[in-house]
Amino acid sequence: MRLRTLLVIAGLAVASLVAVPARAERLIVSVSNHRVTVTPNYSGGELVLFGSVEKDDKTPSNRGNYDLVVTVSGPRADMVTRRKERKFGIWINTDSRQFLQVPGYLALFSNRPFEQIASPEVQRRQQLGLNNVLLMQRVGPDFADVVPNDPFRSAFVRLRSEHGLYREATSAVTFLTPTLFRTGIPLPAEVPIGTYNVEIKLFSEGALVTKTETAFEIVKVGFEQFVATTARQNGLVYGLVTAFMALMTGWMASIVFRKD
Repeated sequence: MRLRTLLVIAGLAVASLVAVPARAERLIVSVSNHRVTVTPNYSGGELVLFGSVEKDDKTPSNRGNYDLVVTVSGPRADMVTRRKERKFGIWINTDSRQFLQVPGYLALFSNRPFEQIASPEVQRRQQLGLNNVLLMQRVGPDFADVVPNDPFRSAFVRLRSEHGLYREATSAVTFLTPTLFRTGIPLPAEVPIGTYNVEIKLFSEGALVTKTETAFEIVKVGFEQFVATTARQNGLVYGLVTAFMALMTGWMASIVFRKD
């Protein structure tokens, strides 16, 4: 029994070594600030992602130029897109589509257009570009990601883009040298609070060479953070205080505008 167990373990070890190819390059990356604080007067900002491509003795000597794609995704949540139509002289909601656990912030940056980096199949598989990012939806009783020109999907991406929360830029990554690179990550005033994941993918001659990840966090500070924390951790107290403040506001208004 012990011999059989050892053989199984040895076989799994060999299989794992065969399944994981030796990487000839690796990415070393960092962001200028891993914790961004948002105050009541926050009007937006920008982080800087910088890094390098580290080669080793396994790197092919004929390796050409590199391409880089950076994907930044913010905290996920369910969202709804509604369709409005004008009926009887007023605009009313006639249909809606729910998006399930989609990023509140989504940005894709590269050093050149995605179609010049990889084939359409690789673009779909690696989710290069907003049209190829999976945005799961509830379609009737089913869950699926529909075609990019679906009207609800197009409207959802357009609305998020108008607020600077969804974006793509195919000339935002700059190679300072053949192996050193940088890019900026714009953070609009309406940026959601939470943890942001940054995925960096390195391509060469249309194929994915390697990838790595990093992260940063956006937090509120000051009175807004106190209110948000109280509402989340002490819902009953927050509700009672809110109701009391509403009553006091109404009572004071009745005194100020009372007619003698």
